[in-house]
Amino acid sequence: MSLWRDFLTHDGKNAGKWTHYFNAYDRHFGSWRDRSLTFLEIGTAQGGSLELWRGFFGPKAKVVSIDIMPQCRALEEPGAFVRIGDQSDPEFLKSLVEEFGEFDLVLDDGSHHVDHVNKTFQVLYPLIDKNGMYFIEDTHAAYWDSHGGGLDVPESINNISKNLVDVLNADHTRGAVQPTLFTRTTTSITFYDSIIIFQKGGVIDKRPMETGGPKSDEVLIIRTD
Repeated sequence: MSLWRDFLTHDGKNAGKWTHYFNAYDRHFGSWRDRSLTFLEIGTAQGGSLELWRGFFGPKAKVVSIDIMPQCRALEEPGAFVRIGDQSDPEFLKSLVEEFGEFDLVLDDGSHHVDHVNKTFQVLYPLIDKNGMYFIEDTHAAYWDSHGGGLDVPESINNISKNLVDVLNADHTRGAVQPTLFTRTTTSITFYDSIIIFQKGGVIDKRPMETGGPKSDEVLIIRTD
């Protein structure tokens, strides 16, 4: 069953999602169903999405949600934990990792303010599991001045992510960009309309190879020079 079908048949607490997100949810989260994992949702709101994620991932999952509104604590249920705090507060974020361990999946559906999204990412991404995934949605808000954003705002997660494409490919820039921990621990950055997904994983030895047919020095030169 897909999350889209779960959403359409949901009759619990209010949950709101953009319709074009569900393909990305199923594609990137689908393999995590019915597995032991720790999932962090940033932004509890009325608790509907918390219910959806609990149902989607199954009983083996530990689902954690955070919000700044104290009344959200009442939405906590067995297997679903709610903590109250500011997503841009580094100490609060670190306390979540101390309490629940490394998160396998993080979904930022919080304030969408440029400053908050950026600070949360800078603190939490290095702390998630070595094979974890960091999913940021509603990135269209990074274009809005109401959320501290704009097309050329450097702190926009959209612009930060564009620069991180070069960091991801640092080994191929001939010294123009120095590899970082991000380079060594990140396998991909995926962009959708209003969504950016960072995937961690073991970065294997990267080198050109050929198989079959006569070897072509020209092809190897093109690939490596």
